[in-house]
Amino acid sequence: MTRIQKIILSLLGLIVCALAGLIVGILYFNYQAYWAAPLGPALNLPTESASSLNPAPGASSPTLTLTPGSYIYLPSVTPPPTFTPFPTFTGQPSTCGSNEVVTVLAIGADARSNQYEYGLADVIRVVRVDFMNRKISILEFPRDLWVKIPEISDNLDGQDHEKLNQAYLYGNPGFGYWDDPSAGPGLLARTLNVNFGVRPDHYVAVNMRTFEQIVDALGGIDVYLPEAVDGRTSDDTRKSLYFAKGTHHLDGRESLQLARIRLDGVFERADTQNRVLCALRDKLASPAVLPKIPDIVQSFMDNVQTDLSLQQISQFACLGTRMDPSLILFASFPQKLFKSSRVYDPVFDSRLFVWDVDFTILRGYVTMFNNGTWPLPESSTEEAASLSFCPPPGE
Repeated sequence: MTRIQKIILSLLGLIVCALAGLIVGILYFNYQAYWAAPLGPALNLPTESASSLNPAPGASSPTLTLTPGSYIYLPSVTPPPTFTPFPTFTGQPSTCGSNEVVTVLAIGADARSNQYEYGLADVIRVVRVDFMNRKISILEFPRDLWVKIPEISDNLDGQDHEKLNQAYLYGNPGFGYWDDPSAGPGLLARTLNVNFGVRPDHYVAVNMRTFEQIVDALGGIDVYLPEAVDGRTSDDTRKSLYFAKGTHHLDGRESLQLARIRLDGVFERADTQNRVLCALRDKLASPAVLPKIPDIVQSFMDNVQTDLSLQQISQFACLGTRMDPSLILFASFPQKLFKSSRVYDPVFDSRLFVWDVDFTILRGYVTMFNNGTWPLPESSTEEAASLSFCPPPGE
């Protein structure tokens, strides 16, 4: 081989290597962009602050009485001397690719099909994920709160108040009262922000049919009930509505049925729903299921409303396998703040059941939730009924 031939071959080799590097770089860039791209439209929160609004019409003003050693307090009240903030995680930064605090609005829609044209927000949770401290706090919002809903008055002859769960319905394409691409989750997020100061970064909405399919794809879940849950009535005596005390292996339909029973009250139903969520978390963190999560996520991408990216979903899944279950905290506003009431709704031409509660007090709890100072793993006797946590897997 002549010297010129060797030089030509060397140049061709360099060109091939350069092209291969360029192709790999383009593929990597496209993969990174796909991996980090939101799966849906982002939230569009208003600049209007909750502090500028008055409590809902007819709301009473109950006071929150502190007992010695109580960890729950309003921002205007000096905390008891025994109060200690949640300790900062002093180990290595999270190994899941994020050291941020991310707040997600989680919605369980009562639509039974795989689409999101209609449907009320049957379950409303605000999830605060603290990667640095490896702590997840989940706050439940009762759906029967009478709230101001932005963007609806032009469609309802000037009426701007409805139940909280209606915000999701009015924002989705079936009604189209809200033109933003974030649809029902976006209008519900704005409603929570305007009334209570909640500021979600992202959202996830799952309808009933998709929830059933997800649980079935995981092979079912194991739910422990400390007391029996009975959904039977005089008109419906099906045995499937009764869940005895103990551990149950449930498929998707059974899990949904258990989560929707509310004969004992909405607060008791929220506690049951939390147990279902804990069981779902345990299944997702199990060694047999963990490798399947990417495929499961991919298979349900088109049946879930979310603006999370695949990268963020993988980070949440990662964190769930690396944290102490006792730091997955479920909180509800204290039940004593709520009184049953009725409000006339001209849209339905009837008096609807709503909760009569001072929104100023609820905003105080939301402020502490946003700051990570409530709920805490330790709970005073006064607040024990409004706090629960995921037990270790198998308990």
